[in-house]
Amino acid sequence: MPELAHVSLKLSNKAENVLLVRQALSGLAETVGLDAVELNDISTAVSEACNNVVVHAYCGEQGPLEVEIFAAAEPLQVIVRDRGVGISPHERDPEEVLGGIGLPVIRALSDTASFRDMEGGGTEVRMAFLTSQASTLAPLGSGDDREDAADAEQPEQTDTTSVMVGPAPLAKTVLPRILSALAARAHFSTDRISDTQLLADALVGQASASINGGRLLVQISVAPRDLQLRIGPLPPGLAAEVIEGSSIDGLGSVLDRLSNGHEVFRDGVSEMLGLRLTAER
Repeated sequence: MPELAHVSLKLSNKAENVLLVRQALSGLAETVGLDAVELNDISTAVSEACNNVVVHAYCGEQGPLEVEIFAAAEPLQVIVRDRGVGISPHERDPEEVLGGIGLPVIRALSDTASFRDMEGGGTEVRMAFLTSQASTLAPLGSGDDREDAADAEQPEQTDTTSVMVGPAPLAKTVLPRILSALAARAHFSTDRISDTQLLADALVGQASASINGGRLLVQISVAPRDLQLRIGPLPPGLAAEVIEGSSIDGLGSVLDRLSNGHEVFRDGVSEMLGLRLTAER
């Protein structure tokens, strides 16, 4: 089976979700030691591929935007997919503008870039970036990836982001950034955004090494002044361990102190931990 991505994002093609992709790349940069120039080049190229999905893939309608980041080897690989109409870039004039700054910029900022029309519709943009000083992450084995099963159990919500990230050092830099951006989108106060970051740290510390080959899956549903999270799928009993073991500096349970409630959902032999955060404690 193929290697698992170190970061996997499943988003809607809303323009504001491109920021979440950039936040994930910033977290990766901190973990592996990308310099500012490399991060800027990668973020610009990947953002442009995502902007193409926002503007062109669904003819003004809403649809999925998928981003995968692989950092186990040099060069670093990023894949952006949509399930829309496709762009057939091999048939375009190489100077034709795509999503504002054009395909030539994606090609110029990446060391290689390929474009593939997907079976059933949509486009896959695969970019590779050579990095001068960045370290690589340990590869994540194939294993039993339960991401699709978790998505099937996802409740209907206003706007949902799915983040699969690992290993733990990468989750520690990526997940707080994404949750903070979503908390700001939900109109949380600065103090409440800080609470969300602390909660993300607790989740990473308690759960990330135990599931999906070291990856942590978090689904975040956003509504005004409200975030709802599902974490898992977890082995039986681990949700209780996360709830009971999440403490910082003896201040008591982080989940009880910072969240507005938690619940354990059964998913066959596995379970999902549900958390709710509102703008007020």
